[in-house]
Amino acid sequence: MKLFSPRAMYHTMGKKNFLEYILFGVFILFFYLPLLNLCMLAFANKYEVPAVIPQEFGFKWWKFVFEQDSLVSSIVLSFVLAVLVTFISMLICIPAAYALGRFQFKGKRIFLLSFLLSNAFPKMGLYISIGVIFYRLNLMGTLPGVILIHVLNSMMFMTWIPSNAFRSIHTQQEESARDAGAGPVRTFFSITLPMAMPGIIVASVFTFLGSLEESQGTLLVGFPQIKTMPVELYGVIMQYPITAGPVLSLLLIIPTIVILVALRKYVGPEAIAKGYNMK
Repeated sequence: MKLFSPRAMYHTMGKKNFLEYILFGVFILFFYLPLLNLCMLAFANKYEVPAVIPQEFGFKWWKFVFEQDSLVSSIVLSFVLAVLVTFISMLICIPAAYALGRFQFKGKRIFLLSFLLSNAFPKMGLYISIGVIFYRLNLMGTLPGVILIHVLNSMMFMTWIPSNAFRSIHTQQEESARDAGAGPVRTFFSITLPMAMPGIIVASVFTFLGSLEESQGTLLVGFPQIKTMPVELYGVIMQYPITAGPVLSLLLIIPTIVILVALRKYVGPEAIAKGYNMK
């Protein structure tokens, strides 16, 4: 047991390595302990504060969530909305990303930085300003209004990352296809788009997940007609016991983990860093 004492580990690993392991352990606790607590509460039939471990485990609140029509409909709506937002964002932003990646013009860098404006300050102020405009256009409480809010949040990802993917494609490859008789459209869909697809996939994943978890804009613009999972989560937390909220939270987290694991080849630090490289 002396081998695992702090003093023995300090002398065995050295001061630098010991401090690194301590910091790493603190990070693991800080990051994973809330997730472990969330998973524990999601499968707790009965939990009373200040107990650390629930008094009874089971699937009581999972059954409760899936028996509520409003909660089930919010889950379906969240996924449908995320798919629609991803598709619409691609239609709008991919052409813009291609232009930003392949053409040089004055003010290009400033234009790219302008996509940060929606993330440069608290979004609630932006949503309130947009809400005033939406109210005049009769978009409050409508699905198109919520979609516009979600698309606005995705523009940075769907523009920056694909633009760098298009920029990294050598023009000689497109010119070779043109010399072989391919037209501009066929060259784009046969050469340019497939080569830029990894960057587009990364941007699409972030757009889908961002839309799935968007709450403030949906609550302000869509409530009470449009209720997604994050919006319903507010009501569940306020109206039901503490063990009901973690169930919806896990339903939001599980798709994120599945998608990131399935697309880990594309969603990595290197791919994301390249996407934010501006020239």
